[in-house]
Amino acid sequence: MPITTPFGATTTADQVIAGVDLTGQHAIVTGAASGIGRETARALATAGADVTLAVRDPDAGQHAADDITAATGNPNVHAAALDLADRRSVRAFVTAWTGPLHILVNNAGVMATPERRTAEGWELQFATNHLGHFALTTGLHHALAAGHARVVNVSSVGHINGEVLFDDPNFEHTPYHPWAAYSQSKTANVLFAVAIARRWAADGITANALNPGRIASTGLIRHVDPAAILPQSFDPAGNTGVSIKDIPQGAATSTLLAASPLVEGVTGKYFEDCQEAQPCTPGIRRGVAPYALDPEKADRLWQLSENLLTSPLPN
Repeated sequence: MPITTPFGATTTADQVIAGVDLTGQHAIVTGAASGIGRETARALATAGADVTLAVRDPDAGQHAADDITAATGNPNVHAAALDLADRRSVRAFVTAWTGPLHILVNNAGVMATPERRTAEGWELQFATNHLGHFALTTGLHHALAAGHARVVNVSSVGHINGEVLFDDPNFEHTPYHPWAAYSQSKTANVLFAVAIARRWAADGITANALNPGRIASTGLIRHVDPAAILPQSFDPAGNTGVSIKDIPQGAATSTLLAASPLVEGVTGKYFEDCQEAQPCTPGIRRGVAPYALDPEKADRLWQLSENLLTSPLPN
């Protein structure tokens, strides 16, 4: 039976975290200077966690950390530099981390960008949304094991539009399309959670992925035509459509998977609207594509990611 909770599409992060005590736990939220990452970090801080905002812009991150401390009264909120598209930056972040890690929310991402490449020649969305998080998470494996941690990968309903292009993940031969690249990276987020669940269960680590919903008021949409994100019909029971969520609602499922006792021990799943998602139905933008939960494809992605990340660094 699918995992269910009392929460739903209109639940907020504060409602999910109410009554949860994270005192003594350490959390990292990537991309937490703004948007649902910042709201997730704030919710975890509200529950008493020591929270690190891993951000590309340290000044923006520190400003967010200061605001979260002021709002929650929790002084243990920090900002640290992390550029997921730069292997050296990821390595420096991992090297600097000490002690156990109890919660890792892989939230940062870019969406539908024009064709861009990292210094290694990797397509930017795959590099940022997946490879950077893969390097971060595997680099922190010992800390995650020490904390019997939860890993949360923020994916998207966009994953239903396409699989990982295992033979051409960087669009070196395939004509580039921004949404195809985005879909690939979001499918990779789900497959990565499936792989962690299979490989690290003995370490007490759980991993799940999620669709936060359509959130119009974040920086993620800066490359997107506003007409593409207009509200659709919405049934509060979650049966017939998809609505635009505000940021507190968009952060609810991340917060649930990161901290709620309702999903203790749950691993290798994909959630939306605070529930385990059903298989997707053609023509309806809900649910999870079967290829995103395929364990063989999860293993293939792990090997591909390792191979790319062990290639020599550019000069």
